[in-house]
Formats: sequence, C-alpha cells, structure tokens
Amino acid sequence: MNDNELILQTIDLTRYFGMVKAADGINVDVRRGEVVGIIGANGSGKTTFLNLITGYLTPERGRILFLGQECTGESPRRIVKLGLARSFQIPQIYTTLSVMENLLLSLSAQANKGTVFWQPLYTESWVREASEILARFGLESYADRPVSVLPEGGRKLLDIALSFALKPQLLLMDEPTSGVSIEDKFQVMDTMATVLKESNITTIFVEHDMEVVQRYSRRVIVFDEGKLIADGHPQTILADPEIRKAVLGHE
Repeated sequence: MNDNELILQTIDLTRYFGMVKAADGINVDVRRGEVVGIIGANGSGKTTFLNLITGYLTPERGRILFLGQECTGESPRRIVKLGLARSFQIPQIYTTLSVMENLLLSLSAQANKGTVFWQPLYTESWVREASEILARFGLESYADRPVSVLPEGGRKLLDIALSFALKPQLLLMDEPTSGVSIEDKFQVMDTMATVLKESNITTIFVEHDMEVVQRYSRRVIVFDEGKLIADGHPQTILADPEIRKAVLGHE
C-alpha cells in the first residue's frame, strides 16, 4: 500500500438545511494512514460532513471520491462495502444481546450474510474472529455478558470494534469520548488508537475535547458555520486565538 495514497477526497461539498448552509463548498483530501481530528462549535457542520461522506445525507452539490472511486449519493450500505465505516456519538449496539452476539452480527453483515434462522451466527470461524477482535479491544471478559452491563467506555470500544469488524480502510468516528468519564477517556482512546494504527486504518474523528484532539490527531480540520476555516498541525491550529474563539467561544 502507498502511504501517500489519496484515500478520501471531497470536492465543493455543499448541503443546505432550509436557508442554512450546513456544508459550504468543503474541499478535503485525506491520505492513507492519517489521523485527522475535526473540531468546531455546535452546529458548525462537523456531523453533517460525516453524514455526507457516509451516505446518510446527499449533497446539494459537489463530489465524494473514495480511493478514486465516485461514491457521491451512494447508500450507507454500499459505502461500507467500499471500505468506509463509521461509529456514532451514541453507540449503535443491541443492548439486550451479548457483546459476542453484537460482534457476530457485524461479521455477518461484513460477509453479506443474512441473520435468518438457516444462517446461524455461531460458526466456528466467526466466533474465533470475534474473540480475537474482542481481545484486541480489551473486551474479552465481557464476551458472554449482555451489553447493558458494559460501562460507557466499554460501549464506545464495542461500537468501534463493530466498525472494525467491517474491515474498513477508512474509519470515521463521531465524538468517541462523549459520555466517557474523565478517568477513562484516555484509556479508551489509547486502545482505539493502538488497534487502528496496527491495522493501518486511516481515521477521521470529530471531537469536542481539545485534550483528546491534541494528543491523538496528527492533523486538525476546523469547521465554522459550514465552512472549513483551518487545516493543519494540531499544535499550530489549537494555539491560534481566532480558532479557539470560533471553536470554544473564547481565546
């Protein structure tokens, strides 16, 4: 794989909600192996940008290229099949099922298999793969327990593990530390960052916690009122008083 390969490109990406431009001509290039943090005040367009890339919204104008392939307007399911996965601010997991069952469902989806009664989830190969993934995310001790007993940090890790099971080349994460305690947030991020780096998965994450952004991103993109207003190294971006004012409301 070419580490300088352009993995994601958005060209003049634009989306309106009524009179509001939630995405206003966004041009972004992301190369393989990058870890990109996205910051901005509430309503600045961060999540809209992720929704456009992953097919949950269709742009009014503009294009989205993934590994050079046009994917503008494709369905979320099709985009996942191309190798682009996503986790959400609120984990998308089945709380009444076990941790293992959640992961087996994700592996089933990746294999494009249904979950009807004649296609059992508990196949030997899937259980083995699911066990390996849970071990990488430090969740093996919870495998047979219901998701409802997981602490918030564990739920976040499981949500990322479900996306990881889809075998993406690019993973988008929306607020990966939202709801996680101050004591646990760095442990959660350390685990995520280690697994994704070892697997050479390019990462884009939206985050409100500037400590997390500074520690884990290698590049920061700043949104304000639907526009991309800055793009650069975290130390430079986060030290800029105008950026801090736009993002945090103060210098």
